[in-house]
Amino acid sequence: MSKFGELIDLGVPVLLDFYTEWNEHSVSMHPVLRDVAAAVGDKGKVIKIDVDKNNELADALRIKSLPTLIIYKNGEMKWRQSGEQDANTLIGIMQEYAS
Repeated sequence: MSKFGELIDLGVPVLLDFYTEWNEHSVSMHPVLRDVAAAVGDKGKVIKIDVDKNNELADALRIKSLPTLIIYKNGEMKWRQSGEQDANTLIGIMQEYAS
């Protein structure tokens, strides 16, 4: 993923979801992330990154457990959490960094 720098260097919060299709906790986050994306609209971005297809990036960011959620804004990591989160929590955090 050579364009990683471009992905995270936005003036809006970018929520990255590191997942795999074989991890049930990752899969159960998919509808939650759809809700988050719908709620934040153009005030943020939600990007799913398959760890199996992006091993180097996952290693570089020391992704150890799935799902791992990271929020970047202007290229800077603002928030990071491993494990499942609910939509309202994520929407609130995204809105906090959107302003």
